[in-house]
Amino acid sequence: MVKVKSEIRAIIFDVGGVLSLGKYEEKGVGGHHLLGVHNFMADVFHIDLDTWFDAIDTSYAKSIEGKINRRKALYIMASNLKCSVGKLEKLFKTAYGEHFKRNNELYKVAYGLREKGYRIGILSDQWYLSKEALILQKDIKGFRPVIISCDVGMRKPNPNIYKLLLKKLRLPGKKVLFIDNREWNLRAARELGMKTILFEDNKQLIRDLENNGIL
Repeated sequence: MVKVKSEIRAIIFDVGGVLSLGKYEEKGVGGHHLLGVHNFMADVFHIDLDTWFDAIDTSYAKSIEGKINRRKALYIMASNLKCSVGKLEKLFKTAYGEHFKRNNELYKVAYGLREKGYRIGILSDQWYLSKEALILQKDIKGFRPVIISCDVGMRKPNPNIYKLLLKKLRLPGKKVLFIDNREWNLRAARELGMKTILFEDNKQLIRDLENNGIL
């Protein structure tokens, strides 16, 4: 293992739009294609997008923060949509599978950083089914910590989720680099002293890591 030269000791990645990319997303919007999932689901149920969000909104939002459990969230959504829980779950899994892909190049970069001596971790907002679809155990071996909003009862940009990250790392903010595709999530991290990079695409991120003396 090579000794780390940078002041940074830990590099933390978001998932949706960073380690997992929208398959059809155009360059310049972070590779996030969550809206495609919702459009897919609305089309399947033959309803417009506003009606879809009305059917899932409250339970979906609560489930991202772990305020409602997986079973209850799916039950409420399925009841509103007048379908079975099993059917809804299957459709969601299909939607995530069709609209997201593993960012293989960035995972390779992350594990390369680990070999250089950096700690790598994950901080991501997910609800139960997106977590199951996008954060596979086989993909995240070596990432520590892995903090997912539905598991810890809070989401970005709540300052407490970043404080939890620093507590688990046992590092001050100035020694942590956080990579996310949403500026408002990075702003909250910077307020705690973290270094940040706004992710646009792999090429840009690699260039920024090189410019910061990390790669």
